[in-house]
Amino acid sequence: MNRLSHEKSPYLLQHKDNPIDWYPWGVEALNKAKKENKLLFISIGYSTCHWCQY
Repeated sequence: MNRLSHEKSPYLLQHKDNPIDWYPWGVEALNKAKKENKLLFISIGYSTCHWCQY
């Protein structure tokens, strides 16, 4: 489980069990990236159903 398990967004909740240390957008994520001198990976929240991809 990662930090997304406490979010309200259905899109973010889809990824709450990913083995990645995801952060929701906010001060905590920005501070960590700055402290570690790393780039941010930002998702715009795009999601489609299985049938929509055809």
